[in-house]
Amino acid sequence: MEKRSLGKDGPLVAAIGYGAMVLEGYYGQSDDTRGVATIAEAINLGMMIDTADGYGDGHNEELVGQALAHHVGDAFIATKCGVVFDENEEGTEFPTNWGFPLTVNGRPDYVSRAIDASLSRLGVDTIDLLYLHFPDPAVPIEDTVGAMAEAVGAGKVANLGLSNVTAEQTRRAYGVHPIAAVQYEYSLWRREAEAELLPRLRELGILLVAWSPLGAGFLAGAMNVPAEGDFRQNIPRFSGENLTANRDRFAPLLDLASEIGATPAQLALSWLLHQGPDIIPIPGTRNMTHLHENAGATAIPLSEDMLAQVDRMAQPGATAGGTLL
Repeated sequence: MEKRSLGKDGPLVAAIGYGAMVLEGYYGQSDDTRGVATIAEAINLGMMIDTADGYGDGHNEELVGQALAHHVGDAFIATKCGVVFDENEEGTEFPTNWGFPLTVNGRPDYVSRAIDASLSRLGVDTIDLLYLHFPDPAVPIEDTVGAMAEAVGAGKVANLGLSNVTAEQTRRAYGVHPIAAVQYEYSLWRREAEAELLPRLRELGILLVAWSPLGAGFLAGAMNVPAEGDFRQNIPRFSGENLTANRDRFAPLLDLASEIGATPAQLALSWLLHQGPDIIPIPGTRNMTHLHENAGATAIPLSEDMLAQVDRMAQPGATAGGTLL
């Protein structure tokens, strides 16, 4: 698969990664055995594996650790710290549109302990890429990144990243330690990153890792009302008149994908890849066939005319309903 550079001087990673969050039941029931097998195949394909200590309260990292335990060769693992589930830990409430808020903790002492716990669950000596999952509103981001930088100095972490941050927070963090990647929701479904964040990342030489690059499955053709227990029931874009409006708005993309011999997911991922060599989408899936389908998006060429056509179909701000964050 095509490789892209992680930051200015960072290692090369595959142009499409794998988001393991889907293995925690947010989109419906998931089987651990199949989940580990899917992660293992993503590693075999050369994909960067994206996990977090906040996915399943550490369970997701354990699944990745199981896949790594049977893998021979290189693997690139990215994880995140800062989300708290332990009621005995301090934290700050962070609002979301998921139907519940998160508790986040960016205090240096907590970050240090969280990194050690992630290393243990993953079964590795060094985390290839460590993100701050969410900035803690109660802690200066410089303090949090300072603790993460100490982990780099100790050999526990190779590269630092940020997630769900603003352009200004990125600049401040970069002043403490070089940032290799920033993870942010970016897709044809949500393009706000293009306004301020992406220009700042390019100014600093930081890679953009696009989470939810398929619009929580909508851009892959999942245009129906989510089933009971699916967290997307809490997302306004998947309900009522918003869902109807979004179906109408994005239906032409399905036709275009068919015309060029691609799946809707491949078209959406290829569009992201064509936005610049400093962007890596990390779609998630519980299905091995879809995993290979996503990887195949790197082979889908889009002409300038096609890109312009897609832009007209999915202009910034065109999606009806609120965003995930």
